[in-house]
Amino acid sequence: MIRIAPAGRVLAVAAATSLALTACGGGGGDTAAQQSSPASSAPAAAAKGDGTLTLGTVLPQTGSLAFLGPPEFAGVDQAVKEINEAGGVLGKQVATIHTDSGDTTTNIASQSVDKLLGQNVDAIIGAASSSVSESIIDKVTGAGVVQFSPANTSDKFTTINDRGLYFRTAPPDKLQGRVLGDLIVADGNDTVGILAMQDSYGSGLADQITKTAEEAGASIVERVDYDPKAAEFSADVSKIKAKNPKAVVLIGFEEGAKVIQELVKQGLTADKVKWYMVDGNMSNTNYLKMPKGTLKGVKGTIPGAEAPEEFRNKLLEDNKDLEDFTYAAESYDAAVLIALAAEAAKDDSGKSIAAKLPEVSKGGEKCKTFKDCADLLKSGKDIDYDGVSGPVEFDAAGDPSVATIGVYQYGDDNKYSGKALEYRTGNIAG
Repeated sequence: MIRIAPAGRVLAVAAATSLALTACGGGGGDTAAQQSSPASSAPAAAAKGDGTLTLGTVLPQTGSLAFLGPPEFAGVDQAVKEINEAGGVLGKQVATIHTDSGDTTTNIASQSVDKLLGQNVDAIIGAASSSVSESIIDKVTGAGVVQFSPANTSDKFTTINDRGLYFRTAPPDKLQGRVLGDLIVADGNDTVGILAMQDSYGSGLADQITKTAEEAGASIVERVDYDPKAAEFSADVSKIKAKNPKAVVLIGFEEGAKVIQELVKQGLTADKVKWYMVDGNMSNTNYLKMPKGTLKGVKGTIPGAEAPEEFRNKLLEDNKDLEDFTYAAESYDAAVLIALAAEAAKDDSGKSIAAKLPEVSKGGEKCKTFKDCADLLKSGKDIDYDGVSGPVEFDAAGDPSVATIGVYQYGDDNKYSGKALEYRTGNIAG
């Protein structure tokens, strides 16, 4: 259970909950886990790379998650800058090719993947959207290329047939849903309404929040799965209003701003009903044009640790306009881990990198920078990279086996901020 800050604390508080995860199965879980495991699905003999590690990105420059693009690109760029300053990988400078992922309303991601595969990338960092990643994973992994997302949280990826080539630094939605469900009930809400976008991300989170909240004694009095491409959301919000819940959970992306405007229009303001949000709509830029105080007191969750101040300052040196830092640390760690895996394998091919990613993330001598870790590898040491986003430590499915979920609160300026406080909650069983 998350501990809630005493009433006298500052308004904008961010609490991060460290969660030790366990791999979860389901119907036919053993087969799915084997399909997802690098050890079981990667061919014994992989073709060698060309000696130059080339990273592609498929991250949102446009679309409903475009606000996440700048911090993710910045994280990758900072990592590659430090890797190359330390001598690169396999004695050569790392190359980077950035492309747009768009969203599920376009075919941009598929076109970007075609472009990257045509330029012989060894690994692709992205997409941010779980649904977009799901649409391209067969093409990426089928080409023998690592797909590494800094932001995918859909539970589907734990058991998806990825040929052992898919990894992520963001924890599955099961964890975010558990934390948010616990928080909602701990805040004294026994009746809850849920507005969730219709896709694997929205449905997965809504299912887990429902399960957690109901197990804790709350009732989900209404759940509306809406079309995120809809022109307006008056009917959806009316269904929630009719059930008079104490709390409303908003699960979506950029269209969440329209949902919020409709909540206000129908009198379900944040000072009368408690709103809760998730990583897809938590933003420090999307709500700035709204009247001050519109989001005051609203709480939300973001998987991953709050980006440390020193790391933020590094990113701001190259991009002074950055406002959001969500998934910047996870993107940075993705690039560093891929580079370290190539060093450990002494090869830059996708399958060689995938085989070494679990190894460099756990079990060896602790190290926190590419240079320090690479030096240990060159001296014959086994390493355990602990990144900016946390300890990472991949399990057999390519999921982080230890992760952090941040709980944040908005202030009067419609922005969230605050210092992360960590609480260990124990194992999350499947």
